[in-house]
Formats: sequence, C-alpha cells, structure tokens
Amino acid sequence: MDLDISKTSEPAEPVAIEDEWEVAREALEQGEVFKLPVIGCNRGGVLIAWNDLRGFVPASHLMCLSPSEDEEERYEELRGLIGTQLSLKIIELDQERNRFVLSERTSRLNEDHRQELLDSLSPGDIRQGHVTNLCSFGAFVDLGGLDGLVHVSELSWGRVDHPSDVLEHEQMVEVYVLNVDRGRGRVGLSIKRLQPDPWQCVEERYEVGQVVEGTITHVVDFGAFARVEAGLEGLIHVSELTDGNFVHPRDVVQEGDVVAVRVLSIDSRRRRMGLSVRQVGTPTGEI
Repeated sequence: MDLDISKTSEPAEPVAIEDEWEVAREALEQGEVFKLPVIGCNRGGVLIAWNDLRGFVPASHLMCLSPSEDEEERYEELRGLIGTQLSLKIIELDQERNRFVLSERTSRLNEDHRQELLDSLSPGDIRQGHVTNLCSFGAFVDLGGLDGLVHVSELSWGRVDHPSDVLEHEQMVEVYVLNVDRGRGRVGLSIKRLQPDPWQCVEERYEVGQVVEGTITHVVDFGAFARVEAGLEGLIHVSELTDGNFVHPRDVVQEGDVVAVRVLSIDSRRRRMGLSVRQVGTPTGEI
C-alpha cells in the first residue's frame, strides 16, 4: 500500500520517535511501498524524510540515474532529485545504529513474478534463499524475488540475542515455510525447524544426577541459565549456585563462564532442566 505523506494532514499530537520506528518496523515486515520526498543528497545517494525520521537511498538503489561514471555528473543528477518524490521500500532498519535505508529499485520488482512465487508457496515447503536484511526482530530472506521473514525465535533452538549472531548478510540459507499470507503478501519462515530439536529424546542423553559441563548464557535475579549443548539450556536456581552468602547471582557467575553442573530435573514436555553448581561435589545418592 502506497503512502503519500504529502497528502496527509498534520497529526493533532506529534508522533513519538519510538512510535515512528515501530511503524517503520511493521512496514518493513509487510513490505510496504511509500512515496517520500527527497530532501538532500551526498555523493553516495539521496536523503529522504518520513515524519521526524531521516532515511537514505543508496545511488545503486535508484532507478533514474544514468550509467555515467563521471562523479560530478552523477552528483548533479542526485542534486536534481531534491524536491521530487520517490516510491520506496525499506530494506534496512536498525534503531540502535540509527540506520534507515530504503530502495527504489526493490519497490519496483516484477510484481507478476512476485505474485507467481507467492502463489507457489505452501506451509511445509523447503526453499533456499539469501539473507537480505538482519534486524532486531529477525532476518529477511529473498526466495528469488520475494522476501520472507525468519523471526528471531525461529532462527535457532538456542537463545539468539540478535540475528547477526548466527547469520550474515547475503548468506545462502535453507528455510522451512511456516505460513503464507497471500492477501498481505507475507511469508513466515523458519531455519530451526530444519534442525533437530535438542529437547526431543533429551532423557535418553541426560539423566538426573549426571554431572555435565555448561556455559552460562544469562544471569538473572533468581539464578542463571547454562547451555549444556546447542539449543539446550537449564536453570541454576539462585539456591543452587553456592553454599556461601552473596547479594546477586552475578557475584558468583558471569555470562560466558564454563561451569560443572549436576542435573537435578528434566522436563522435556515443558522444555525445562534444573541444574546445580552447589551439588556438583555431592554424591549422586545424596541428592
């Protein structure tokens, strides 16, 4: 859906910057196209305005530039775009880094081909594509003219703080199609569904009383989480960290610490495992 901001009235109350980033995030997820004014340029591309946000369109993503290699001629063409409006699609969004990048070229992808590809997809399909964008809530994967979203929760069975921790821009990946919304042109994808679920048959690999090695992944007020294998984390309750007195679990362990832990409980249905550092030296029969 196109949004021509030149025709919108001023809101009664200013929209908060945080809200504008949220609206932009939703637009990125939905693949919306916007008509926005060019307000400036540099030698790398043009600047656009969207309410109080300022975005950038790289020259390589503009459709109207001549193939001239002369730098001054190219700069004059970019300056000539100031005051015009372009139909643009968001391709990169990172509020923390203040990156808001758009593309005119992407907004004009062959819609017939895109619709044909969308119609060919069904939940359960396995496809290949390349990563086009990494943002806080997930990764976008180009399936050959149509972007699908791998939500951060579908990247790995393990904890992922940011998609860039497990994927790289332009990386080729195999994805599982979770859902297809043809009316809104949205495709949900998963990478982890193509990998073994570490919680399946966990009781066959671990048993109560066993001592294993774990890596502290997250420290909270009530204890710490430790990864015992990829995608498999257990909780060390604050009472199971040490026998001594301490104010906070961080006084005992830190993220990245490798510790020996004893398995106290396993619940594969609820995907929970109880661990203890304090009882590592306790004989199994005394737990």
